Amino acid sequence: MPVILSVHLHKLLFHGFHGMYEGEEKTGNEFELSIDIRYRAEAAQLTNIRHLVNYETVVHLVRDRMEQPTPILETLAYAISEDIKQAYPQVEEISLTMYKLNAAITRFQGRVGITVTRAFDH
Repeated sequence: MPVILSVHLHKLLFHGFHGMYEGEEKTGNEFELSIDIRYRAEAAQLTNIRHLVNYETVVHLVRDRMEQPTPILETLAYAISEDIKQAYPQVEEISLTMYKLNAAITRFQGRVGITVTRAFDH
C-alpha cells in the first residue's frame, strides 16, 4: 500500500557567492533555505533508508550546489530541485524557498527571497 511522505529541511544556512550586485561575487552573502519534498513509497519500504529520501543526502546536494556561484537565485533554486530529483526519481513535488539575508539594497532592512515549486509526473 503506498504512503505519501514529506521531508522538511527548514532554515538551512549557507554562505554563498550568488547575486548580480557588484561585489557579491567577492564578499558573498548569507542564505537561508527551506525545502519541502513530497514522494510516495510502499509501506513495506519504510524500514529501509535506501527506499526513502535521506535528508542528510539532500543537505549534501544543496551544500554542493550552494558552493557554485550563480548570479540569479531562481536559477540556483531550480538547479537544486534538479539535483534532488535526479538523486530521488520517486519525488513528486519540491518546494524550495531561498532568502538572501543581507541584500545589497540601499536603505533596506530585511531579507529578500524567492520560492520555486515543481511538480513532477510519474
